[in-house]
Amino acid sequence: MAKSKSQKNDPAVDKFLAGIKDEQQRSDCLAVFELMKELTGEPAVMWGKSKVGFGKFHYRGKTSEGDWFHVGFSPRKQDMVLYLHCELEKQSALLEKLGKHKIGKSCLYFKTFEDLHVPTLKKLIKKAYASPAIAGATID
Repeated sequence: MAKSKSQKNDPAVDKFLAGIKDEQQRSDCLAVFELMKELTGEPAVMWGKSKVGFGKFHYRGKTSEGDWFHVGFSPRKQDMVLYLHCELEKQSALLEKLGKHKIGKSCLYFKTFEDLHVPTLKKLIKKAYASPAIAGATID
């Protein structure tokens, strides 16, 4: 069974965030960082070179197994990515209120933080952090 390529590692989150060159992207990352820290009560940890995660769970899928974070984010060239394991496709009522975004299976993509309705984003983060998929530790 394959292991996840992104592993929890030691580099400091503060150093990573301070190293983001684009001012808007750095500001957006800091806003998401503060929200996730407040809502989870977990310390932020680097996963791989560019993902910031909060919490940790062990998963076993059909083709892979490993550890992953409950919620997290990563600045990308095109969009900011939030990793929210709450079956986003089933969150249509919240997503309609969220603002300008795109979704993948467990990823939410947006251009700027100011495009989002923050109270709705908080609900999505809380829902993802308390996700039954994470509590059961088996993800297919």
